[in-house]
Amino acid sequence: MCRNIKTLFNFEPPATEDEIHASALQFVRKLSGFNKPSQANEEAFDRAVAEVSEAARKLLTSLHTHAPARDREVEADKARERSRLRFG
Repeated sequence: MCRNIKTLFNFEPPATEDEIHASALQFVRKLSGFNKPSQANEEAFDRAVAEVSEAARKLLTSLHTHAPARDREVEADKARERSRLRFG
């Protein structure tokens, strides 16, 4: 679906408000087809981002797992290595 939306659950430290907002913004951009909405659509766009952010926040706080939390730096290193192998 959206390649730029990153997994936010089960990381140490937990996802920040900025990460949740950025993920919601990418999701709404994908759904609407707008990178930046017109003035006529700005209010609806911003409201959708806020509502998706709230839903994502609720989801992240209600999920449970027995798996150990993942380290952000280790996961970032893995992603960089996958990218290096894929794109050279």
